[in-house]
Amino acid sequence: MTLATNMRRANPFNLPNVLTYGRVAAVPLVVVCMYYPDEFWMRWTALAVFIAAGITDFFDGYLARAWSQQSTLGRMLDPIADKLLVAATLLMLVADRTISGWSLWAAIVILSREILVSGLREYLAELRVSVPVSTVAKWKTTLQLVALGFLIAGPAGEAVLPGTLATGLILLWIAALLTLYTGWDYFRAGIHHIVDHGA
Repeated sequence: MTLATNMRRANPFNLPNVLTYGRVAAVPLVVVCMYYPDEFWMRWTALAVFIAAGITDFFDGYLARAWSQQSTLGRMLDPIADKLLVAATLLMLVADRTISGWSLWAAIVILSREILVSGLREYLAELRVSVPVSTVAKWKTTLQLVALGFLIAGPAGEAVLPGTLATGLILLWIAALLTLYTGWDYFRAGIHHIVDHGA
């Protein structure tokens, strides 16, 4: 029995997949909490949910590999859950002006890269070409989540630890620069397949 067959037959309700579902469910919870940005307890609740969702991002993949419970559903849903969480959080932070001015460009870069890479991966998948996640991309994702965590805390975090917002914005810019690098890396890895297929 091949790995692909095993992945197709994997239980959709195994623990790694359930953790991924939980991350998707966390998205509206974070949005609702951040809908009231001036309520500090809502900020802390949003941060707690966001951190829990970020932890599942590590454990779902780790457990799927460790327990041989990888599935096509999990492979499809995992990056979608990540992108939904990041995109929704960025939009809420822009809406409450935690992210504003020049820092809007960092958010735009991150969102644009996620859309472009998703489109590239979908196209290459039709050609049966797999583009593995690089180590730099994993660091980018981690840094991105940490930056968003600081920004979610926002003014509530400033009351406890001055410099929270500045730290979050600096990390967001670093994540945006890594986003550009990894986006180019993925494009470079896939462009020759696109050119060869077009030819």
